[in-house]
Amino acid sequence: MRKNIITLVTVLFVGLSANAQKVEFEEYDLSNGLHVILHQDNSAPVIALEVLYNVGSKDEVDGKTGMAHFYEHLLFTGTQNIPRGKWSEIQSSRGGSGNATTNWDRTNYYETFPSNELKLALWMESERLLHPIVDQKAVDTQNEVVKEEKRQRMDNAPYGKIQYGMVYKHLFDKHNYGRPLIGFIKDLDNAKLEEFKAFYDKWYMPNNAVLVLAGDFQKKEAKSLIKSYFGTIPSRTLPKRVKIIEPERTKEKRVTEYDSNIQLPAVVLMHKTPSMRDREAKVLDVISTILSDGKSSRLQKKLVENKKKALAVFSFGRAMVDYSVYTIGAIPLGKNSLDDLIKEMDEEILKLQTELISDEDLQKVRNKFENRFVSSNSSVQGIASSLASNYMLMGDTHRINNELEIINSITKEEIRAVAKKYLAKSRRVVIDYLPTSKKK
Repeated sequence: MRKNIITLVTVLFVGLSANAQKVEFEEYDLSNGLHVILHQDNSAPVIALEVLYNVGSKDEVDGKTGMAHFYEHLLFTGTQNIPRGKWSEIQSSRGGSGNATTNWDRTNYYETFPSNELKLALWMESERLLHPIVDQKAVDTQNEVVKEEKRQRMDNAPYGKIQYGMVYKHLFDKHNYGRPLIGFIKDLDNAKLEEFKAFYDKWYMPNNAVLVLAGDFQKKEAKSLIKSYFGTIPSRTLPKRVKIIEPERTKEKRVTEYDSNIQLPAVVLMHKTPSMRDREAKVLDVISTILSDGKSSRLQKKLVENKKKALAVFSFGRAMVDYSVYTIGAIPLGKNSLDDLIKEMDEEILKLQTELISDEDLQKVRNKFENRFVSSNSSVQGIASSLASNYMLMGDTHRINNELEIINSITKEEIRAVAKKYLAKSRRVVIDYLPTSKKK
């Protein structure tokens, strides 16, 4: 057991050599529509398996929110052939581990195992798709788990509404991205068992999924096992998706949010930006890096180190399929006001909108993205995740190898143009994020 644990830990530290930057993979479809991607790497006796389903919280309907995230938990209950509550026990007893995540666009299930447990890993994932336990006992149990997760991560976490997108309701008036990722608890409380089953039947099928296997295996054997475990699972007709068009904002909107878990306020500038598939989304990633990534970033140097007006600054993009969200924010230090921080941040944004960044700054950004690429693809689990996301969300598996090329092709002129286009004051929502004690 100790040997298995050590082996699995090494998967996190398998570096890429200079001539192995390109991720090699093979992809194909089973007859039932399941897309399969294989990345063979026999350098360590470990496999990573990921099954990503093209369903997230944006696919929920009014009055029945929270289903996508709920299934992230529910599908660990057990199956017709895996006893209730024994999923994790079986995994760990064979040296494996696994988990799942949900966002607005997708739900993924992933695990790592010693490579001699390939059959077990594939069988368990096929069981999750083919024979899950979805009964009232499972629903009631997981409902309490979801409520506790909401309490810990959102209700009781400082600045949790910002981190988990609970404030997106102010940015999206029509699109489902404005709903809480976890849904509304009252909807889950009111949902009937038949409605939970209907959501599963609507979205969980092989022709709405991608399976990625990465690590120590032989392709001939892997293909045979994948076909054996997944090939007979029937496909079904997927519902037609219609993208909800979110109108462009033409006037700045300012709102107030309260958080009982904080003592220091924050100010947040939130912008609706293009789909993660759009080149401009990568330009905004570059802009975010320039503004607040690291001690040498512009907002960090100006507001935290030099002027000492902010305790902390942050900016991040949340990449999504229909639209993305770009957030900039700061927590004031001492008696500095939120309006003062807005003024300072706007000055830096204006510089990006009107001036070209230096060659030195552009090269720094490129270096950071190269380091991120190496880091994210330094384990078979990371590669499996990247391959799945690039196929399903980006619409192009080869994007895993084109990412740096795209970043390195971004020009200083593009950065200026995109900053001017998407960071305009008229497009944004400003949030005064205050302690509940300030509520009048």
